[in-house]
Amino acid sequence: MAVKSTVVIRALTVVLVLCGVALTALLVLRPKRIEPDVTPMPANTAATPALGQFTALPSPLPAPALSFTTRDGTAKQLSDFEGRLVLVNLWATWCVPCVKEMPSLDRLQAQMGDKLTILAISEDRSGAAVVDPFLTRIGIKNLSIYLDPKSAASNAFAVQGLPTSILIGRDGKMLGKEEGGAEWDSAKIQAALQRYIDAK
Repeated sequence: MAVKSTVVIRALTVVLVLCGVALTALLVLRPKRIEPDVTPMPANTAATPALGQFTALPSPLPAPALSFTTRDGTAKQLSDFEGRLVLVNLWATWCVPCVKEMPSLDRLQAQMGDKLTILAISEDRSGAAVVDPFLTRIGIKNLSIYLDPKSAASNAFAVQGLPTSILIGRDGKMLGKEEGGAEWDSAKIQAALQRYIDAK
């Protein structure tokens, strides 16, 4: 009886030792957990300009061919506005930053008059059905509003989000852009635009 107990105790001891060795090996050899990189990107890099900041292009680029319509359905081309300094503003009624910046765009157009032509192009899929009541509600008076329900403009300019605005020179070349909402009638942005207005 004593011999059997000794054998059982030894067997249990061996099993416990082996379990301890196995557990130690697992703890030592398990792969280290890789923590995700949560370092924030710099606010202003060449690849991702800060939102709400007008960024001049290093050199002018030809603007894409672009078709859109007036609110009553008349076809328009971006090339129809060649010879003018144009600010194309891509927006939608469901876009909160777009709605927020729209009154300042309206004031900017009033202040600039024919020195700057703002083309506020709606990317709403429902077109005038949603745009017209929206404009009545917020009281836009000076902006020319256009429709692009198929988002051709967003695709042509390869925008990453709305609102996005592209400044196009009198020769039809892109000069700079603004990604994100902005206070368009602020002194800072007006100063940035004035250099293009003054350019011959």
